[in-house]
Parts: sequence; C-alpha cells; structure tokens
Amino acid sequence: MISNEALHKKTPQEITSLLYEACLDNLEEAKRAIEINDLMVANEKLQKANDILYRLGAGINYEAGIVADQLDALYNYLADRVVQANYHKDPEIINEVVKNIETLYTAWSKAMKKNVDHENKTVKLKKNAYEKNAIFE
Repeated sequence: MISNEALHKKTPQEITSLLYEACLDNLEEAKRAIEINDLMVANEKLQKANDILYRLGAGINYEAGIVADQLDALYNYLADRVVQANYHKDPEIINEVVKNIETLYTAWSKAMKKNVDHENKTVKLKKNAYEKNAIFE
C-alpha cells in the first residue's frame, strides 16, 4: 500500500497506472475468494474493483474528444460486468473484465513510456542546442 504522502508525489498518469493495478489485484483476489467459496471477501473485492472503475471514469479528460467518450462507455460497461460477476459470483465474467483492464493498462503503460521518452529526447535536444550556442559565444 502506498502512503498518502507518496501518493501526493505521483503524477495523474502514475495514479491512473496505480488504479489499473489495484483494480486487477482486486479482481484476482475476488476470483480466488469465489474459488474457496468466501463470498463475503469476493463481494468486498468486487465492490472495490467497481469503485476503482468509477474513479477511472471520473478522471477522464472529456476535452480529448471521442476517445474519452468511448473510454467512458467502456468503463461503464466493465463496471456493469463487475456487478453481474458479483451477483452471480462468476469467475468467467471477472476474466472478461480482467482481460479488458489488462489491455487498457498495457496501452496506458506504453503511452506513458512513449511520453517519457519524448520528454527526455526534448530535454536532450535543448541541452545540446544550449551547449552548441554556449561554445560559439
């Protein structure tokens, strides 16, 4: 568990990654609880996963256009599936949600890495331009 202080030092993008991870963890724990017939724990973990999906949806930047709307619709669909999984205590529905969250998490991680690589390249180019200008002055 991350402390509140450490959480405040995270970027919104890093928090989104943490939410994806926590959602996946809760879904996997719910599946294990269903397997051993611990339905109260399964209920608790599925409710936490649903809360995380709600938080992910609340963090969408709707100025991003149609992609944001589609992501919102996907989060709502997945939240509905989690409710169904909880009602039926169905690991197959949980697997469906896990697969979708893993796909989103992988895409998010790649986008974050690409953004960091781009920022590092920009900083390096600016540094080189500064050094070049400094040498000739």
